[in-house]
Amino acid sequence: MKEIVKCNADHYPALCDIWERSVRASHSFLSEADITQIKEALIPEYFPTVDLFGVRENGVLAGFIGVAGDRIEMLFIDSNFMGRGYGSLLIEHALESGCRYVDVNEQNQAALKFYLSKGFIVTGRDEMDDAGRPYPILHLSLQDEDIA
Repeated sequence: MKEIVKCNADHYPALCDIWERSVRASHSFLSEADITQIKEALIPEYFPTVDLFGVRENGVLAGFIGVAGDRIEMLFIDSNFMGRGYGSLLIEHALESGCRYVDVNEQNQAALKFYLSKGFIVTGRDEMDDAGRPYPILHLSLQDEDIA
């Protein structure tokens, strides 16, 4: 049975491993240096700034989501578990918690398609990611939001 669990610092090493397998399967546009740089920042900079929830089945973490307020800040599914509904469960959890916004790399078309299928629409675009890397970011919002 799949279940959502609250993650804490004890989970960070496993979440880093899931993140790397997910990114290597879905972010082919990232350079090896980018992957290394981002991975090194996960535990000290990214994980502590969000509420992390994992999805597990039979005691094995298959993926996780990080939320802050009404924003989904990260969603990664282990490459060994992609396409089995784990991401949908995590999105449902986030939406029930009040999340309404998410950003996605423009080059990650599978993620964009996933979010669009969940009712999000593209509301904006930045040429660079938050770290100034040349990877355009799409800003998405739920369709039922009054976008001003």
